[in-house]
Amino acid sequence: MISFVTGGTGFAGQRLVMALRQAGSDVRLLSREQQAEGTIICDLQSDTIPNEALIGVDTVFHLAGFAHDMQDPRKVEDLYRVVNVEATVELARLAVESGVKRFVFVSSVKAGGKAVSGQCINESDQNDPEGVYGKSKREAELKLLKIGSESGMHVSIIRPSLVYGPEVKGNLQLMLTGIKKGWFPPLPEMGNRRSMIHVDDLVQAIFLVSEDKRSNGEIFIATDGAPYSSREIYNAMCGVAGKSIPKWSVPKILFDIVSLVSPRIKYKINKLLGDECYSSAKLEVLGFKAKKSLQDMNETDF
Repeated sequence: MISFVTGGTGFAGQRLVMALRQAGSDVRLLSREQQAEGTIICDLQSDTIPNEALIGVDTVFHLAGFAHDMQDPRKVEDLYRVVNVEATVELARLAVESGVKRFVFVSSVKAGGKAVSGQCINESDQNDPEGVYGKSKREAELKLLKIGSESGMHVSIIRPSLVYGPEVKGNLQLMLTGIKKGWFPPLPEMGNRRSMIHVDDLVQAIFLVSEDKRSNGEIFIATDGAPYSSREIYNAMCGVAGKSIPKWSVPKILFDIVSLVSPRIKYKINKLLGDECYSSAKLEVLGFKAKKSLQDMNETDF
């Protein structure tokens, strides 16, 4: 079996490639740079995917995308569309022409819209997608499902919640670095709920939807099933950093005061202390069960 992977050098992509090879699959990568023998060199921002890229491929795992947290994403809206929508559609159409059997698209929970306070939303709770990034992912989802329906190619879509694990980047890495260096403040216990998933459990979910016929034409949210408060995440990061958990916290009112400085700071604080809870019950019907939780993590896991 030949598996074709885009985004194979990314955080989740590297773990997926490793798991595929351990499972005995031949892996063909699409990358901007040479990664291994047989790599298809292609920059999705500017290049056309070579027609021969998918010859003999059984399954496409499409993880590549543009997700930079820009100060003003509208300034790069065209780039979001080119990479997240147009390149995805181009790849899917080429997959159909090449006789690919299965196409798995790793999307984002942001495609489902903003999280609702006090509620763990599911795939049926489709709201307006969040931001330019979420809109581009949702548009790609809809176009992929249409291509799959019209062609008969198995198309499945995974929407991961916040992914953690070895070599994680982004806000979790920022928090971990801040705790290690002593500048990240102890967060108050707000009782909020934030969904997460370990990268290896995400890989397990990707495998599952690629193999289960019931996943054809469906969208699945992936979480570890145990929402965490922001304070619980902070405490877990203290454990990962080898630091003792402070017995105090910064009062919520101080965050409220700081949020008055600018809309951007208010947005950041709401993201830090607000709800982002999702349900993976639909995925669990297929037999998915997360093997790891944030409380299990230690320094070797990051």
